[in-house]
Amino acid sequence: MTRFGYFLSSEEHPPNALVEQAVMAERAGFDCLWISDHYHPWLEAQGESGFVWAVIGAIAQACDLPVTTAVTCPTVRIHPAVLAQAAATAQILTGGRFRFGIGSGEALNEHILGDTWPSADVRLEMLEEAVEVIRELFTGRQVSHRGRHYTVETARLYSLPNTPPPLYISGFGPKAIDLAARIGDGFISIQPNKEHVTRFREKGGGTKPTQAGLKACWGPDEQEARKLVHRLWPNDALPGQAAQLLPLPAHFEELTSLIDVDDITHPCGPDPEVHVQAIKQYVDAGYDEIHISQVGPDQKGFFDFYEREVLPRVRAL
Repeated sequence: MTRFGYFLSSEEHPPNALVEQAVMAERAGFDCLWISDHYHPWLEAQGESGFVWAVIGAIAQACDLPVTTAVTCPTVRIHPAVLAQAAATAQILTGGRFRFGIGSGEALNEHILGDTWPSADVRLEMLEEAVEVIRELFTGRQVSHRGRHYTVETARLYSLPNTPPPLYISGFGPKAIDLAARIGDGFISIQPNKEHVTRFREKGGGTKPTQAGLKACWGPDEQEARKLVHRLWPNDALPGQAAQLLPLPAHFEELTSLIDVDDITHPCGPDPEVHVQAIKQYVDAGYDEIHISQVGPDQKGFFDFYEREVLPRVRAL
């Protein structure tokens, strides 16, 4: 049965608000949580970018929902050996309810230490080696690793959960999806693309869990809600590789100035059927978990609306 979660946006809300939203999501009947992991927001208008690992620790003490990072890049900004420690601690604090969602990342977050941003093929190669390092450390043994991209010298994780967190890998292109199927414990996407889910399963993913997420904007006026999405999240409408390659929010500001309000396709406004139909695309694509994020400040209105009007309908699908 499909599970429905809430997508916590680290780029749009301060850390304490994210914890409050996690609590509201649990009270409203959501099953699980996604949380984004960014160093920069996409746009200045979004305006936030808290350290996700601290926020996860706080969420773990405030509610009992499973939490997935959507997604962390374990290759450039933070060494995979350090992220293995962070993920193991998160798994302990959540009582085994943490899923470590990882991907090949974006220059927006990963360029900050002055590293060269690699090509897509190299990023996937780095991701595969990072997974190897993380899984080795999850064993609790002392690890020394000398690979093409990473060196680990006699490292050992002492604070370990009873069961290590599963590694869910994001993928949008064929190579990334195939890698997720081959080495991941699950698959993550933001696209309602049935072909992607099918490819993941056929390339080795089998019955492993699949997760997806989308943005929505509840509000009493559909056009005003659409304008709010256009102001805060026009970057979702950008095609191609821009999201992976641009290094600064200012660059996204420049590019999204070409996006019109009419280009916004997110479910907006007060009609529950609009939201249900948007979510149904992900259900029909075959995802096991679907996470929805409310754009804008009216989180309480969103949770009341979804608890009353939307979640009962999508569960009936």
